[in-house]
Amino acid sequence: MKKLLVVLTLITGLFTQAQDITGDWHGLLKFPGGQFKMDFHITKSGTGYTATMDVPEQNANGIPVGTTVFENNTLAMAIPAANISYKGTIEGKIIKGTYIQNGNTLPLDLSREAVTIVAAKRPQDPVKPYPYYEEEVTIKNDKAGVTLAGTLTLPKQGGTNYPAVILITGSGAQDRNEEILGHKSFLVIADYLTRQGIAVLRYDDRGTAKSTGDFDNATTQDFATDADAAFAYLKTRKEINSKKIGLIGHSEGGVIAPIVASNNTDVAFIVMLAGTAIPGDELMMLQNYLIGKANGMPEEELTKLGNINRAIYTLIKEEQDTQILKSRLKANFNKDMKPLLISKGIPDAQVNSYIDAQISDITSPWYAAFIRYNPYPTLEKVKCPILALNGEKDVQVAPKANLDAIKRAALKSGNKKVTTQEIPGLNHLFQASTTGAPTEYGEIEETFSPTALKIMGDWISQQVK
Repeated sequence: MKKLLVVLTLITGLFTQAQDITGDWHGLLKFPGGQFKMDFHITKSGTGYTATMDVPEQNANGIPVGTTVFENNTLAMAIPAANISYKGTIEGKIIKGTYIQNGNTLPLDLSREAVTIVAAKRPQDPVKPYPYYEEEVTIKNDKAGVTLAGTLTLPKQGGTNYPAVILITGSGAQDRNEEILGHKSFLVIADYLTRQGIAVLRYDDRGTAKSTGDFDNATTQDFATDADAAFAYLKTRKEINSKKIGLIGHSEGGVIAPIVASNNTDVAFIVMLAGTAIPGDELMMLQNYLIGKANGMPEEELTKLGNINRAIYTLIKEEQDTQILKSRLKANFNKDMKPLLISKGIPDAQVNSYIDAQISDITSPWYAAFIRYNPYPTLEKVKCPILALNGEKDVQVAPKANLDAIKRAALKSGNKKVTTQEIPGLNHLFQASTTGAPTEYGEIEETFSPTALKIMGDWISQQVK
């Protein structure tokens, strides 16, 4: 699952002498599924001003910002490199304005008063003290030169012969709790299973939080070696029954779990939570369509964008040389995507910056490898029991297409220990949802469906009897 990002940059400027705008300004940028505080620190510099910006939620401080023009009481800013523009009017002690990025418009007002974010309700988060043992651990992936930081929970300290699971995160740089918009789904899962007598190991992705390594240049196959290292680590723990260690992977983690299991017959079972079983390009075609539809995009536009995306994914699969691929993608974007964006009134400079950013993203090692990878043949090699769960309203991993592919792989391989289930009303994060759209994730209080927890917990208990 790709994470939800808002690129945040803004403000310096030339202001009229009539208005003293030096000092600190604060705003709250609200977007679907979340919000960020934005703090601006403006100082006088020659005939104009300079400023820095802080975004506390992203641990970003002292960010240098762009240029601003203030005329007729209107503050106008444009940052083409980040596809950002801002326009606001000073009304008393407030700058009332509009923030635009990639054509998306959001209100952003700035004031001298500090703003606060009201913490979202997350009633499923467990509260300490826990009725089980928790330990900080480190895991060595010596072949990759990576040290993973994680948490191991055991039903009791000093106990023995516990069955265990390893939690494997989805796409994007994730911490051990797989925290998304305040939801800590892996913390909730670990708490639930440990209370059921099952040890749980979860860890920060390489290059994320307390883990070392290079996340940006890693692929799904690289992350699979990290999960394999976690498995090897658990086998060294005297508290764990080495014959009863399984893997639970969410989204991309549901691709990684079969990779590890196909190469390691010691894996006792795997759980695929919205794991994929169709080629990467097909998955993304479905994802783009379903998300667009959930967000109300007209069918005609969905068809146009589908054709554009199909051409892009075909290029990625055909061309292995990165530099040649970038050149071919640039020509493709300029021919098909640029006229579409220009027709929506997006300035040419912003369109060019957007295209460059998109090309950089989709030619990254992870994305290119993901588009080219077909998980189906790997699933055919998995002989251990498999539980595959999908939410009926999942728009990121189409439930029917992927569950059907998992069933076909099991039938072809002769693995009779495969269980698939589509759970009504749940989205990609396994929350009870209305539309399934990612814009709902942060607004929903539920972190992980109790129904899904029980299905998973009961099935695992059957495997480790």
